[in-house]
Amino acid sequence: MEFNIITIFPDIFKAYFKQSIIKKAEEKGIIKINIIDLRKFAGGTNFSVDDKPFGGGRGMVLKIEPIYRAVEKAKEQSGKKGKTKVVLFTPRGKRFNQKIASNWTKMNNLILICGRYEGVDERAAKYIADDRISIGNYVLMGGEIPALIVVEAVSRLLPGVLGKSSKLREERIGQNGGFIEYPQYTRPAVFVDNSGKKWKVPKVLLSGNHKEIEEWRKKHSRTIE
Repeated sequence: MEFNIITIFPDIFKAYFKQSIIKKAEEKGIIKINIIDLRKFAGGTNFSVDDKPFGGGRGMVLKIEPIYRAVEKAKEQSGKKGKTKVVLFTPRGKRFNQKIASNWTKMNNLILICGRYEGVDERAAKYIADDRISIGNYVLMGGEIPALIVVEAVSRLLPGVLGKSSKLREERIGQNGGFIEYPQYTRPAVFVDNSGKKWKVPKVLLSGNHKEIEEWRKKHSRTIE
């Protein structure tokens, strides 16, 4: 699967994608991540990617021309094989969740547009993006963090990315495709804090009774959809 991230701050992604499981997934060829510098697609004498909003107002808005060119280039590089989805990150988008992440694993190419400043020319949402996505009811300075979240959330669902953990992940997929999350504990069974108070692991998890453990987990679980 290929991720094409369009941004004016490409260096933000370098350290994160060179660590841990994401790095290994790239090395295995399961995923490919391309960071596309939007400024390289700016035209005019000043090579500017933003301008003042029509109608007045504070701040600057990312222009439609460089975004269009960058998306077209991403599509060209990925070829015509498989399915492509273009995603624009915006606070006005629908909420990203586990179900969306699962559906996007069916794509061959995700093109992620990271907004900045006061936003993106609305024509990008209207004519270019297939989906408008928000990661929560708050406003960030740009779409780079949402892009990181999408890459990780989608990648971990792809076969082979989690290695030996894949079977455990499959066991925690609910009937509707949501991920079943429950409290987890590990050694020591009893931890003593600085005040001498003991923090204990629930006895049922130490019992070895798999049926009771399963019932306890069901009782305390939550499905992330």
